[in-house]
Amino acid sequence: MNKLPLIFLLITTTFIAKAQTDSAAYNRYADLNLAVLEGRQNDADELLELIIPDTARLPATTRTNFYNIAARMYENGQSVKAITYYERVAAAVPDYYVAHRALGFLYLKEAESTRKKLNTSMGNKQYNEAYIKAIKKALPHLEKAQACDPSPETLAVITSLYKNIEDTAGLDSLDARLAQAQQKCIDILDVQ
Repeated sequence: MNKLPLIFLLITTTFIAKAQTDSAAYNRYADLNLAVLEGRQNDADELLELIIPDTARLPATTRTNFYNIAARMYENGQSVKAITYYERVAAAVPDYYVAHRALGFLYLKEAESTRKKLNTSMGNKQYNEAYIKAIKKALPHLEKAQACDPSPETLAVITSLYKNIEDTAGLDSLDARLAQAQQKCIDILDVQ
């Protein structure tokens, strides 16, 4: 009987400690949003690094928004990290075409790097295969972006890529895929 109050105290203390930790992670996330909004890049960078180990403590929707912010912050200087976070956003909200557009162009950047190696290698088969693989990785994301937010520039890029890899079947079926992808488009993430 004497153990019951002790067990209750232990459970209550654990719950309160967890709630405070979750609250601290969310408060940092709110501070990150404010730092980004106010253009305080150094503060935002610091907060981003503090939140990363605690992302599991954020509610799911908030976590997805955090990943989106992280991806945007990494986009210009650290493409690999940006891709990681945009992939998490796209996995959580597959119809959010903004993440797909970013992924498509980031993958395209990687493909261009491979294309340069291919050109200097005089058609090395390994580089050619890597180039085609990189293009095929970018295309579905670019297509989702084109379906949801049509742009002649993006369409020209997609068309050019199919021609570069000599995929006439992919190019011929593009309109059908765009029409299908157009059915589900999200342009703003839910916030919590």
